[in-house]
Amino acid sequence: MSSVYLVLPVVLPILGGAVMPLLHLPEKQRNAFLEILILATSVLAALCVLRRPKEGFILFHLTGNLDFALRLDGLGSVFVCLIAFLWPLATLYAFEYMRHEERTTSFFSFYTMTCGVTMGIAMAENLVTMYLFYELLTLVSVYLVMHPMTKKALHASRVYLYYSIGGAAFAFVALVFVIIFGGTTDFVMGGVLDMSRVGDNITIVQIVYLLAFWGFGVKAAVFPFQGWLPQASVAPTPVTALLHAVAVVKSGAFAVMRLTYYCFGTELIRGTWVHFVVMSIAMLSILYGSTMAVKETHFKRRLAFSTVSNLSYILLGVTMMSPQGLLAGMAHLVFHAFMKIGAFFCAGAVLHQSGKTYVDELNGLAKKMPFVFTTFVVFGLSLIGIPVFAGFISKWNIAAAAMELGTDYPFAYGAVAVLLYSALMTAVYVLTVAVRAWFPDQGSVGESKEDITDPNWEMKLPLGIFTAAVLIWGLGSEPLMQILRAVAHGVF
Repeated sequence: MSSVYLVLPVVLPILGGAVMPLLHLPEKQRNAFLEILILATSVLAALCVLRRPKEGFILFHLTGNLDFALRLDGLGSVFVCLIAFLWPLATLYAFEYMRHEERTTSFFSFYTMTCGVTMGIAMAENLVTMYLFYELLTLVSVYLVMHPMTKKALHASRVYLYYSIGGAAFAFVALVFVIIFGGTTDFVMGGVLDMSRVGDNITIVQIVYLLAFWGFGVKAAVFPFQGWLPQASVAPTPVTALLHAVAVVKSGAFAVMRLTYYCFGTELIRGTWVHFVVMSIAMLSILYGSTMAVKETHFKRRLAFSTVSNLSYILLGVTMMSPQGLLAGMAHLVFHAFMKIGAFFCAGAVLHQSGKTYVDELNGLAKKMPFVFTTFVVFGLSLIGIPVFAGFISKWNIAAAAMELGTDYPFAYGAVAVLLYSALMTAVYVLTVAVRAWFPDQGSVGESKEDITDPNWEMKLPLGIFTAAVLIWGLGSEPLMQILRAVAHGVF
């Protein structure tokens, strides 16, 4: 396949989303247009992965040896497949959820453009291209946060914008240093820094790596820059589900993977003070997110704090600075996407069908919405890390990476303790919802005559598929793990 086809999964949804408001289509025709557009994007992305071009494609030349270019390698292919699979289902869910909302055409316009921009991050050939798409992601997704146009939504969008712009400034410093000390910004497994250029500036370069870890980590809600994520839960559920499962937060984690393994290289970081710091940041984020999720009584915000915790599971794997750690991080990047988008879709279905937003309002609701809460139990058990569910596979691999690293760096054993604590907290904040919904006290909602039912097929189908994926991968993940293992060792 010619490398020029790499452009299509990026440009098609961006252009399609941009022109959609100009078409003035009725709702049914608009929805059909959108679903076909996103499906076409996914098919093109899948073809690019299956027939991956060996060469990249330069969209335009910037200056010197800096190009705005696309190329698909193993890590990028994993992220592209995740986007291509989830986005059509999320769009289908959004049709029913947004049916009675205002300004839906502008909403779906930015929603679709976000898909193309996220594809651009996944397919970026170099740090320059990824950085530019990363900035563009902020611009197209901030409208989705502010869409309700309430006071809370406008405030949340400003917070998101401030955090993202600040993080981008940190990331830009790393971009400059990679250019100076590497001579290229292309992604190369093992890093591109030239140690003869680094010389006596190792400490400075390590400080820059730490700043960039925080900079790109802002979108992954790493501590202490996680504040924007729970506030962004005021956005419509199709937005929060994608923000918290795929587009924004996973782009942040993906960028940290690129930064660590493909730009700076692990040899410069492993065993140094900055290695200890970034691992500690990831562990602190897990502790904070899981603890706050237990305290939170708002259903969607509880899941948002859970996301803060689970994103740092990915980063904890990444900061192991080993192939096993990268494997574990990629596995949780994939599995968490299905678990969390499904959990958010359950919360959105509850809000859409019943108007209930707080955990203490869910008593007995499973009797009215058995399909939704059955799928929520599956997602919840997977988030805890119970065997036979997908979450167990990724968490086991993170623990294995920590034990492997701990033979040389004993502080890594602390990661295992953090994983156990977080699993306990996850059990508390997930099972309290499930128990309330399935085993109500007398006189609860489940015993009332409120006209509440499961949603229609547009919401059920994505939930059913995500549930099946979590179970299938929990029982038979080895084919996928073999691919991820090859990516982690740089042979795919």
